[in-house]
Amino acid sequence: MVLFLTLLGGICWTIVYIELIRLGFKDKTYGMPFIALALNIAWETIYSYISIKDNPTSVQSWIILIWFLLDALIVYTYLRYGKKYFPKRLGEKYFMLWNGLIFLMSFVIQYYFIVEFGDLGGWYSAFFQNLIMSILFINMIVRRMNTEGQNLTIAINKWIGTLAPTILFGLIYENKLVLVLGIFCSVFDIIYISLLNNAKKTSFSRSKTFKA
Repeated sequence: MVLFLTLLGGICWTIVYIELIRLGFKDKTYGMPFIALALNIAWETIYSYISIKDNPTSVQSWIILIWFLLDALIVYTYLRYGKKYFPKRLGEKYFMLWNGLIFLMSFVIQYYFIVEFGDLGGWYSAFFQNLIMSILFINMIVRRMNTEGQNLTIAINKWIGTLAPTILFGLIYENKLVLVLGIFCSVFDIIYISLLNNAKKTSFSRSKTFKA
């Protein structure tokens, strides 16, 4: 069961990343909300290094490394296409300064999760940033008023990819904080799926806007 849930979560999140990359280049946008993306790449940078160094034969270690490589391409789509969502009056200089500040903050936060919580830091930070991502995906579709860079494949696989480790760490390993964070992730992921599904039914596409 542990291996099944690990592989399920890994496969679903890999599908999410591949779709975000594909749609990012196709729609000339970025699909993962930036704050969540910065926290994500920081987490994967740190934990891919730790996992490969400490346990190179672990399935999870190689899954995290694959995520890091894919996430790096998502960061590229943000840096390439994200400027069009940034206030034009501030210019490219402030776009890069803002990015640098958020990336720095993300790495520092991830580091201090390890300092404060040790081995549990990876679990807590992963689920915490996942919850932030779930909320920001909803904010993204409402703010953009279109589905550029987003689709149901991403939304459903994100939900299942988070639900699997929620069951593993929250129920099987009985970590109450992870369980609570995972439950709220599912709540917001289902809301996001509903929004995308409703958009599909009402012909709200990546090229059209809608009235909320």
